[in-house]
Amino acid sequence: MGALVGLFILALRKYVPESPRWLMTHGYENKAERTIEKIESEVAEQTGQQLEPVRGQGLKIHPRKVFGFGVVARTMLSTYPSRSILGLVLMTSQAFLYNAVFFTYALILTRFYDVPAGRTGLYLLPFALGNFAGPLVLGHFFDVIGRKQMIAATYTISAVLLAITGWLFSRGLLSADSQTALWTVIFFFASAAASSAYLTVSEIFPLEIRAMAIAFFFSMGTAAGGVVAPWLFGYLIGSGSRVNIFYGYLVAAILMFVAAVVEAFYGLKAERISLEELAAPLSLSED
Repeated sequence: MGALVGLFILALRKYVPESPRWLMTHGYENKAERTIEKIESEVAEQTGQQLEPVRGQGLKIHPRKVFGFGVVARTMLSTYPSRSILGLVLMTSQAFLYNAVFFTYALILTRFYDVPAGRTGLYLLPFALGNFAGPLVLGHFFDVIGRKQMIAATYTISAVLLAITGWLFSRGLLSADSQTALWTVIFFFASAAASSAYLTVSEIFPLEIRAMAIAFFFSMGTAAGGVVAPWLFGYLIGSGSRVNIFYGYLVAAILMFVAAVVEAFYGLKAERISLEELAAPLSLSED
């Protein structure tokens, strides 16, 4: 199924215009102008009115085809160190939470709730629903209320709900159904939190390295959360102790809460602000 979706995206990509910003910074001025003209004409046709004239100070740039890894690393670690810390913490904490639950949930069901192995996949369906509904329902509020507030809120709510669920599990107060229901609610918020983490690192760095920023922090977060979490929870589940597993969930909850605090301190109010205002382009001319 994943491969089929990939093939569909390859076909769909043909009809998605390239970013005019990317085209300009890489020297494709004519293509950028044509893309903008096409978008503006479609919007004018849909709204039935002409767009207002562009306002604000223009930027002068020196386009170039390639932005090397040295430029990327220097920009992330030297120019924007606090933003790099924010991106790494957001990505690592959500990766740890997701991998802690998804890679071990079947073991929890079979070992502690006596669910037949062949039926564990059915319990993942509510997760899929929660993951889908979370960003769909909450995404609007990231623009209306604000990035900073919503990211901190979704991370905090996920952390609190996870800690409560872990405690109930340790006390033997949950069934397979009730635990699944609680985790579905957790991932309703956690999915929105994780989605916002991806978008955050694409907004807060210069536009020439937006894709590289996502790739870098995703790989680092996956290395930290995706490797450590399954190993840790596999060990804890192997101990057979509900309390030990609760401690593992508590670690995940603490990481999510720390991410919320870091967002509160280092997060940027990026809603309705141009990318150039958030971070000056690397190709910007000082002339």
